[in-house]
Amino acid sequence: MSVIVVLIIVSILVAGGFLAAFLWAVRSGQYEDTFSPSVRILFDERQDKPKEETKEKLKE
Repeated sequence: MSVIVVLIIVSILVAGGFLAAFLWAVRSGQYEDTFSPSVRILFDERQDKPKEETKEKLKE
């Protein structure tokens, strides 16, 4: 019976740790930008690096 009490206490401590980590993440701004991650896959490559074809067109 005492094992159940220990397990309940440990599980409450672990849940409290996860709650504290979640609240820290929310307060530090981890969830502020909800739009960019959903459209990031739509872009082929980084915008600051032009493709080889674009470089050739710029030379002409």
